[in-house]
Amino acid sequence: MRTAYDLSPLFRTAVGFDRVTSMLNSSAQYTDSDPSYPPYNIEQSGKDDYRITMAVAGFGADDVDVVVHENTLTVTGRAQKQVENDNQGLLYQGIAKRAFERRFQLANYIKVANAALENGLLTIDLAREVPEEKKSREVEIRSTAKLENKAA
Repeated sequence: MRTAYDLSPLFRTAVGFDRVTSMLNSSAQYTDSDPSYPPYNIEQSGKDDYRITMAVAGFGADDVDVVVHENTLTVTGRAQKQVENDNQGLLYQGIAKRAFERRFQLANYIKVANAALENGLLTIDLAREVPEEKKSREVEIRSTAKLENKAA
C-alpha cells in the first residue's frame, strides 16, 4: 500500500514546472490494484533509441491506436465485438480481449519512429532527436595575444 505525500509546499516555490507537477500528481493516484494489462517491456536499443514492446495477443492492427500528444504516448486497444457463434466449442478463454489504455510520459525530444504489430507483439520504436541549437558545442578559447593582433 502506498502512502500519499502532500507535495504542495514544493509547488508553491516552483515556477514553470507544471508538467512535473502533473506527473507527480498522476503517479500518486496509481494504486497497487491498477491493472497490469497488457504487459510491456521498455528497452534501450541504442544511445538515443528506445523500444516499447507490448503483448497484445488477439488484437489486430485495426484494433490498436498509438497516439502522441505533447509528451504523452497513449496506446489504446478496443475490444472486438465477438459473434456468439465464434464462442461455440470454446471450453476455456485465457486470451484476454478486453479494452485497455496505457500512457507513457516521454522526455523532451523523444519522437515515435515506428510502430508495428507482429505475432501478438506491438513494438513502438522511439528516438531522441535533439535539435542542433540545443546540442552542446565547444567554444574556442582564444588567448589575449590573438585578440590584440585582431584589434591592431
